[in-house]
Amino acid sequence: MSNDRKLLEKMMDNALSGKGAHVATKNLFEGLDWKAAGTRPEGAPHSIFQLLNHLSYWDDWVVKWLDGGDPKVPKHASGGWPGNVSPTSAKDWQGAVRGFRSGLARLVRQSREADLLTTRGEHSRLGMLQALASHNSYHAGQVVVLRQMLGKWPPPSGDVTW
Repeated sequence: MSNDRKLLEKMMDNALSGKGAHVATKNLFEGLDWKAAGTRPEGAPHSIFQLLNHLSYWDDWVVKWLDGGDPKVPKHASGGWPGNVSPTSAKDWQGAVRGFRSGLARLVRQSREADLLTTRGEHSRLGMLQALASHNSYHAGQVVVLRQMLGKWPPPSGDVTW
């Protein structure tokens, strides 16, 4: 494996995981109970559960694209915000968190298993993964702020919590 390839893999791992930038992306929802996840503080546009579903939607969309599929882009932004404001139960919440973590793991595998510089149409695999990592980081910040507002920060693992 070339040094350039190793560097790209490391950069994508860091970008997708949040390493060196913020709390580990996979730990954003750690230790959060389902009722708090479904609470939308006054003035907040979304609950944490809504953000989780939005992140999962786009993670899954990119995985399909990387697998060679042709997922459709929603006609309106609201199409990328599936689900309810709150989970229906602890089981519903835990399943959604597991699905999100699974999606992240698939993305990391995708970033390691294929040439990141190959393109499909106007987009490269690297560009698609980088855009998604930026998207996830943006919304990770929103999750942190909501957790702080709810008094549910930091997660039990600690991590980068400033």
